[in-house]
Amino acid sequence: MSEPATLEQWLAHCERLHPKHIDMTLQRVASVREAMGLRFEVPVITVAGTNGKGSSCAMLEAIALQAGYRVGLYIKPHLVHFEERCRINGRSVEAASLLPHFAAVEAARGRTTLTYFEFTTLAIMRALSMAALDLVILEVGLGGRLDAVNTVDADCALITSIDLDHMDYLGPDRESIGFEKAGILRAGRPAVISDPMPPASVLRHAQAIGADLWQVGRDFNHSGDRQQWSWTGRGRRRNALAYPALRGANQLLNASGVLAVFEALRERLPISAQAVRNGLAAVELAGRFQIVPGQPALVLDVAHNPHAVATLAFNLDQMGFYPRTHAVFGAMADKDIAGMLARIGPLVQCWYVCDLPLPRAARAADLAAAVRALPEVQDASPSSHESPVAALRAALAAADPADRIVVFGSFLCVGGVLKDGVPRLRAAHSG
Repeated sequence: MSEPATLEQWLAHCERLHPKHIDMTLQRVASVREAMGLRFEVPVITVAGTNGKGSSCAMLEAIALQAGYRVGLYIKPHLVHFEERCRINGRSVEAASLLPHFAAVEAARGRTTLTYFEFTTLAIMRALSMAALDLVILEVGLGGRLDAVNTVDADCALITSIDLDHMDYLGPDRESIGFEKAGILRAGRPAVISDPMPPASVLRHAQAIGADLWQVGRDFNHSGDRQQWSWTGRGRRRNALAYPALRGANQLLNASGVLAVFEALRERLPISAQAVRNGLAAVELAGRFQIVPGQPALVLDVAHNPHAVATLAFNLDQMGFYPRTHAVFGAMADKDIAGMLARIGPLVQCWYVCDLPLPRAARAADLAAAVRALPEVQDASPSSHESPVAALRAALAAADPADRIVVFGSFLCVGGVLKDGVPRLRAAHSG
């Protein structure tokens, strides 16, 4: 069999290698990584959590870039193009530049089977390890302890909010899930916890291994008013900070954890107050309570578990008055769909559910049934569509200019409406 010649061919090859989509072990990945000689010579930050990981990674990247550092970022999943997962100095890499790294993983693995996620993680980590960088940021996947990223001994670990998700793999409650997330912590190294109510399992593990625990509310905190905010850490205070450019009430908590990371690494990565201000003002991340002005307004959010959808609902409620809210929704079948819909249902007048291009995605017909099962459903006849784009078109056709359309759920749902660029909506009629 000839070696794949394009990124698409390599990704298809990765899909075929392992019988499981997820295989919760580290031994195979660690052995291949060792065979590759994959090492990082610069500080590495790992970021785990249920929600807030992507936003925190984006803020870490933006602040470090503003401080003049060369930064590599592994962030996932992608919205439209796979290359979005590997960023160097704030830009997604070219697809062709990843090909040698996929080939290196293939050469090193021998007969070892790797999942799609494991193979692609090793390829991207190799790309980052060979780039001229000052800092590498690695977003952990669904867990932590047995995640492919955890083969790296990071210089600092950040754990964001923890809630119920991926329970088939991580356990039935926050304590079980917290233990899995805590697996990224390392003895004697900073462990920043930005969840204001962390599971006891996280704190116990940090203490048991002797990690340098930085806990929000104890080792760092934040306060603010409508104009600016302040951060206080161990012996340092940062005042007159602008709010993060990422929208949403939860972003200040994420930013507070990010500043704690930089404070913990200040001897190796000093960051000026101006870099913090400029980084927070410049940070961008598509699909995280992203508001696109138009008539109607468009909101894009990859909230795909009840906790994230509750945050989305709160943020929507703070936006002001809209005559009607139209919701485009697609999700994986293994998610708590009823729990998500219950959080946002009272805000939505019209539903447009859609199929997604993955076998494990929930069917539009099943999503429509879940909407109809809401105790106080405002739309007794949700419409079903073959794709997110088709659902968005239907919502736009029914919306008045003063309404808003919310696209949420799976990355595939939000990414589906972004595949040809950010939509700029204009309703065809007025109410």
